[in-house]
Amino acid sequence: VPHGVFAMSQDIPGLVETSTNLASVKMKPNHIIRIETSQRSSTASSKQDIANMVRTVFEMGGASVSFGDGYPGWKPNPHSEILEVAADSYKRLFGVDAKVKAIHAGLECGLFLDKYPTLDMVSFGPTLQGVHSPDERMLIPTVNKFWRHLLDILKHVPVKK
Repeated sequence: VPHGVFAMSQDIPGLVETSTNLASVKMKPNHIIRIETSQRSSTASSKQDIANMVRTVFEMGGASVSFGDGYPGWKPNPHSEILEVAADSYKRLFGVDAKVKAIHAGLECGLFLDKYPTLDMVSFGPTLQGVHSPDERMLIPTVNKFWRHLLDILKHVPVKK
């Protein structure tokens, strides 16, 4: 079964664009083995391609395959107007340049973009550790910083008419 990085971003050095992972293997009653995989990509067609590759491997082994919805992709836009507003806000509030990063994860932004294809957006928040594990934690001291940043961004979003 394919597992791991399938393609890297052509736009952002070091950013994974498409991946697949063998998420879980469970034995069910009647000797049924349930295998779950997860495919992610910032490009919808690449996500479909890797999902079809995984499907083909399982079907060749005699397995039946079904798909869940997952998260749609969200390709980072380094020239985003709202990103510029957020970066300027961060510098103004905290006196240092924001560390702008793109990550390879299923973000809710992909769900918004699916419904509103022209939406310009950024994703940011308080600092999280151990995400999606029993050790998941939010660093409370970062919440106020996030809140101040959000309010300042909202004050400086250009109004389009």
